[in-house]
Amino acid sequence: MEIIIKPKAFEWYKEELDLGEGDFVRFFPRYGGCGTVQTGFSLGVDKETPVDPKVVTTIDGITFFIEERDTWYFDERHLVVEFNEQAGEPVFHVQ
Repeated sequence: MEIIIKPKAFEWYKEELDLGEGDFVRFFPRYGGCGTVQTGFSLGVDKETPVDPKVVTTIDGITFFIEERDTWYFDERHLVVEFNEQAGEPVFHVQ
């Protein structure tokens, strides 16, 4: 299980969340929304400090992570974050 952030998606997060070296971004399941991984849940994103990170990817000093307690949502699959040019925002794929 790993987090893969494509370059255009990384640049979008960096700008939109005002990220700099030493910052952290958490991916987590949230109840409701339009998700395709687990019924009744969608993927949330927040700028916060890790407590018990299980999966970590660092790009240019910015760390993207999934907490141990949230790994059930991904079912041992990889999270791939790409940028959708038409929508102008990131899109998530769990593979």
